[in-house]
Amino acid sequence: MDITTIIGIVLGFALLLIAMVMGGSFGAYVDVPSLVIVIGGCIAALLTAFPLASLLGLPKVAQKVIKGAKTDPNSLIEQLVGFAEIARRDGILALEGMTAEMKDDLLIVGIKMAVDGTDPELIEQILEADVENMMTRHGVGKGMFDAAGRYAPAFGMIGTLIGLVAMLANMSDPSAIGAGMAAALLTTMYGAVVANVLFLPLADKLALRSEEEVLIKSIIVKGVMSIQSGDNPRVVEQKLKTFLPPSGRGETDDEEEKAAA
Repeated sequence: MDITTIIGIVLGFALLLIAMVMGGSFGAYVDVPSLVIVIGGCIAALLTAFPLASLLGLPKVAQKVIKGAKTDPNSLIEQLVGFAEIARRDGILALEGMTAEMKDDLLIVGIKMAVDGTDPELIEQILEADVENMMTRHGVGKGMFDAAGRYAPAFGMIGTLIGLVAMLANMSDPSAIGAGMAAALLTTMYGAVVANVLFLPLADKLALRSEEEVLIKSIIVKGVMSIQSGDNPRVVEQKLKTFLPPSGRGETDDEEEKAAA
């Protein structure tokens, strides 16, 4: 679970609540019609902009943000190097019975095709197409949160304009002008808050999650192709570690031997 996402959202709303309480009565910041305009309008705009099937999958997309990354790149590289050693020693057919140890569907598909003797170019095309389709799905999820982050402030401004029109239409009662102005401004505040504390940060975190998953899938594709071509396990390891930043690569076997000496 990505605890930083939860802390960030909770802290953001908590700071706002504290500021409201310190600034006066908390009840002054509560206006149900304003909230209905912002949230309801945002939902209506999303329904217009995106297919219903995509919107129904939005909770699952949000869950992906909170869960965090599932696979450690270094552990994956270590596993692929292990498979390369087995394939080098016992032949690639020896990997057929090891798919139960593999947790990633793309890795399972790639190894099975390699074991079946599928043409290398075809294996690479299929695996890369799977990665591209995954990126497209991720783009849709991020796009929904980005759109919500744009729509919420816009509907907040619309609600403010509606409130101002209603207030100006009733100028005969000067005592109601202050309350009417406050209620009108609350919709702008609601729109800005949900956009900048919730929707836009979640969209940015989704982009990060997508990059992490693309990295994992790219390592798998390169690893499968190296195993299929019969590369030396050391070569496989060096190929796969190029996907990682220098600080995250650790020491190779040669470097460890030199350090020990």
